Amino acid sequence: MSDHDGLYILMLSIHGRICGTPELGVDADTGGQIGYVLDEMQALARDPRVTRINLLTRRFSDPTTHPIYGEPRESLGSGAQIIRLPAGPAHKYLQKERLWDYLDMFVDSALHFIRSEDCIPDVIHSHYADAGYVGVRLSRLLGIPLIHTGHSLGRDKRERLIAAGRKAESIDRQFHFSRRIAAEEAVLSEASVVMASTRQEVDEQYGLYENAARTHFMVLPPGVDLHRFSRPGRQRSSPLLSGLRRFLEAPRKPPILAIARPDERKNFQRLVEAYATAPDLREHANLVLIMGQRDRFEQIPHGAKKVIESVLHTMDDYDLYGQIALPKHHEPEDVPEYYRYAAIYKGVFVNPALTEPFGLTLLEAAASGLPIVATQHGGPQDIIRYCRNGILVDPLNIGEIQNALRQMLFDRRRWQRASRAGLLGVRRVYSWEAHARRYLAEMEHILRRQRKQRRREFAARQGARRAVPAADHLLVSDIDNTLIGDPAGLAALMEWLREHPRVAFGVATGRNLKQTMEILAAHQVPRPDICITDVGTRIVYGSKLHEDQDWAAHLHYRWWREGVLQALADVPGLRLQEKMTQSAFKVSYYVDPKHPPTAKELQKRLHQQQIIAHVVLSHTRYLDILPIRASKGHAIRFLAFRWGLPLHAVLTAGDSGNDADMMGGEICGVVVGNHSPELHGLRGKQHIYFASAYHAWGILEGIQYYHFPGDAHV
Repeated sequence: MSDHDGLYILMLSIHGRICGTPELGVDADTGGQIGYVLDEMQALARDPRVTRINLLTRRFSDPTTHPIYGEPRESLGSGAQIIRLPAGPAHKYLQKERLWDYLDMFVDSALHFIRSEDCIPDVIHSHYADAGYVGVRLSRLLGIPLIHTGHSLGRDKRERLIAAGRKAESIDRQFHFSRRIAAEEAVLSEASVVMASTRQEVDEQYGLYENAARTHFMVLPPGVDLHRFSRPGRQRSSPLLSGLRRFLEAPRKPPILAIARPDERKNFQRLVEAYATAPDLREHANLVLIMGQRDRFEQIPHGAKKVIESVLHTMDDYDLYGQIALPKHHEPEDVPEYYRYAAIYKGVFVNPALTEPFGLTLLEAAASGLPIVATQHGGPQDIIRYCRNGILVDPLNIGEIQNALRQMLFDRRRWQRASRAGLLGVRRVYSWEAHARRYLAEMEHILRRQRKQRRREFAARQGARRAVPAADHLLVSDIDNTLIGDPAGLAALMEWLREHPRVAFGVATGRNLKQTMEILAAHQVPRPDICITDVGTRIVYGSKLHEDQDWAAHLHYRWWREGVLQALADVPGLRLQEKMTQSAFKVSYYVDPKHPPTAKELQKRLHQQQIIAHVVLSHTRYLDILPIRASKGHAIRFLAFRWGLPLHAVLTAGDSGNDADMMGGEICGVVVGNHSPELHGLRGKQHIYFASAYHAWGILEGIQYYHFPGDAHV
């Protein structure tokens, strides 16, 4: 690795099908966010201050998708490229709701990629909650500032779906809102800045979150490509007419145009009902719905199929044949032409979504001279405030939708005023060049503000030597009830280590260093190559117990030990442990098993005092409060990053809750047979093996399962 001139931005956008010429609308996950991210990164790449910008996304080689998604790299020019990383099934495309179980693997793949590069990013920018989950962990591990854009928010979306008649249990089961909202809360507490498209998004949508009060927000609307989206000019007809004649009896009638993926949150059903139940609208206008791409109906994902079926049933019930167009396919260049087609024939663009975080299609319509009718929930408020080119409606009120359409379609002077105002407004307020300038000004401010805190090049600059230069694998075990507990098993494991000099040996424990040395000596365990003590807050090496000062400096970030003591001083069921168990980066308590506070309650109390920390509960009796960057798992990944070890060359073993984050991702994890119930939730996760044997015998069983230190078992 070496230093670099100019700025290096690492973007994360994990779900969907992302490539240089994206198939927008091909499925529910390949929509406006994908276009936004690609346009933003290319606008930033054009600025001379940016020398490198990489977008990390998921790699897959699904035979039903384009081969490009299996390519590791794709250049976009000007120092911008898409990097595709493995996470989850290599030969299967996954919808975003199914990606959460593989995000830890994505973290580890991202670490490996960053380690392989010749420089460390200046900033990480995550898009959407799943990338936010990854971004938080990379930021903690590497000390790199995090920028986040939410695009849509779990709490707001959940409320809208419930308001639309969905049952809470059903939507939580489908969309995994609990995990998503937890990830969003973590981002809000740790990001250097959260970028929102509108002030309404900050006040009303982010306002639903506990951590929003301590978040630094920046309102930065996206731009629109004014070269691609433009008014029709002197055109008198549209090249789309011939194709639309297959659907429409009178294709020159003013079209009511909607462009969105077939997702129930886009509210197509109410738009169709509004049109179908208004005879005057049916007489004077057509309805044109561009709902993504589809080939065979049975191959469409369930959610999209349900939306299209609903539209088709309504179409049949009201006999809308000849009045509604539902094209199955469109090329990227067709999208601007649809807006121009609607503008030529004095139509209107409609976005009836239950909520719209921003509404990029509204800007595209405005840039094409097309007036709009849009949902009142979300970003359209700001767009219409600046562009004055349309009407806001309650998306659940069919009558409001109908009246707004009438006003725009039947009042020619109002249509002309809205068309002109939209053209002027979008050029005055929304452009990607202006977006990039404001973005980079904020980024430079963040880097100046955090320069003393950032550790972005700790691996490159320290030139750290390995604790065991000859080792190319690492075995790390918890001590109590894992490494020790069966003398014969322990002896067998120590013999195995002597026979495998390529494997460095480490322990990771909640004990302090003195206690660790005493218990290892008492059980005749040779001094390990690495000791991770005090629940991951301290790393020492070799026989001389040389402490890793870089790790200690890394943990100082946002740590307030005295604040923790004050915040938890009067909590029933907690009692401070003895002085010898405490350390600079760890506050430890005994928990009363009869009146135990929950980890969630304690986290909330700390948040109320503006304290960001880890809460670790073990064996239901012991509680540790740690810096946000501290844990056994973070310490292990820190070591692997510095040494250049791939994480599949690391095997970890444990038995209790404070061992959980040592496992998962690409690390080969072993849960010994005598584990506590706290680890039951790890069953079924990839790269986590539940041994039947107890204590050190369980570690040896895991070693055999993974063929460690040979190739990891898949």
